[in-house]
Amino acid sequence: MHNIQELKIWQKAMELSKATYMLCLDMPTDEKFGLTSQIKRSAISIPSNIAEGAGRNSNNEFKHFLSIANGSAYELQTQLLLISELNLLNKNNVQPLIELCIEIQKMNYSFQQKL
Repeated sequence: MHNIQELKIWQKAMELSKATYMLCLDMPTDEKFGLTSQIKRSAISIPSNIAEGAGRNSNNEFKHFLSIANGSAYELQTQLLLISELNLLNKNNVQPLIELCIEIQKMNYSFQQKL
């Protein structure tokens, strides 16, 4: 078992989730039940799966949930890129979140290798 609040990857994922929720406040209202909803689900899935894996009994189980979290990070990155390409939000506001997604993906890969 791992203390999630001490895991850097979980901390970064929480930072990304909060920033994503804040970004979604500026999304067009007609996207509230579409892309905005999907983006929020992807964002919260990342720290949630890291936390669930941390609470499991073995490193192999933890790796499995890190893998799911990584998939969610790629999903979120894709959705953020779509927002940017559709000009739904200012690219300067979206790009830092894309970069944070990529950082978390790299951290996740390294962490899985260490487990």
